[in-house]
Amino acid sequence: MKKLNLIIFLVLNSIAGTFAQKTPSGNPADFKVKTCLHSVSYLGIWRGQAALSVDDFLLKAKELGYEGVMLVAKRPHVSPHDYDKAARARLKAKIDSLGLTLVGLAGYTDFTAGIDKPGIPNAEIQAVWVGEIAELAHDLGTNMVRVFTGYERPGIPYDKQYGEVVNGLKMAGKLAAQYGVTLVVQNHHDIALHHDAMFWLLKEVNMPNVLAGWDAWSPTLEGLSKEEIRQSILKLKPYIVNTIAADYQVHPRFIYENTLTNYRAEQPVMRAMPMGQGIIDYKTWFETLREIGYQGWVVYEMCEVLDGGGSIENLDKTAKIFLEYMKQF
Repeated sequence: MKKLNLIIFLVLNSIAGTFAQKTPSGNPADFKVKTCLHSVSYLGIWRGQAALSVDDFLLKAKELGYEGVMLVAKRPHVSPHDYDKAARARLKAKIDSLGLTLVGLAGYTDFTAGIDKPGIPNAEIQAVWVGEIAELAHDLGTNMVRVFTGYERPGIPYDKQYGEVVNGLKMAGKLAAQYGVTLVVQNHHDIALHHDAMFWLLKEVNMPNVLAGWDAWSPTLEGLSKEEIRQSILKLKPYIVNTIAADYQVHPRFIYENTLTNYRAEQPVMRAMPMGQGIIDYKTWFETLREIGYQGWVVYEMCEVLDGGGSIENLDKTAKIFLEYMKQF
């Protein structure tokens, strides 16, 4: 049995090596800031936000001084529906000609979608879609695809939904492995949002190419303390291979109750701020990433209504502020 376990261990480590995503080394000297711009920042989806084509976005990232890019893997940017083999080759050549690194593709998944309709194999459908994005990633020269878990649906037992996410990630991970692609699970959707739950999830999925894209803004909005946020990084150290940065300002909301001549507090809305000007303690975040020897990229996104508006000029100005901010690390 011990010999069999050793063989399994060696095989898994050999497989993990093919995905080329470096987990934290534990040596602070291995930490290096590598800046990446997310194309969602110029996708035009937020109120007032200007939109750029993929080619124009690549030129913009180069002009601003970014080393790498992450591309949205859906329309209107880089959808497998629109990029055949020839189009993929042209896009890869464009990225290479600019001296940019394609850090990864941003996949948009929700493994609990349609869970209230058990006759439709939605998790299987989602997994196949991730497989398509993994093939696209491989053809474009990257080995990373960002994915989400699932939104929690009312009226469905939590563990049924959690199990659907586990099964979906396992199926997707198996398909992605065929292309040497790592799936990085971002702490974005409801299921496994907290670091304890995410740690358990990744351990349960137990695949060398299903790892963590761990971000600071979710723990902050969960109300975790500075030390709890630090502990989230320390706990997920075996898995963290990517992080996406964005900063926010809180705008409180209230509903007027005329029968009480008073106001009822509602959930606040978040607005995007330049890096270092919002509520998120990125100094602690990056110092802790340095402590664990984080070896991945720092991906910047402007993914909400932005202070100063969504004009190209303001987007560019804010993207440059990020580059200046990161010089302190």
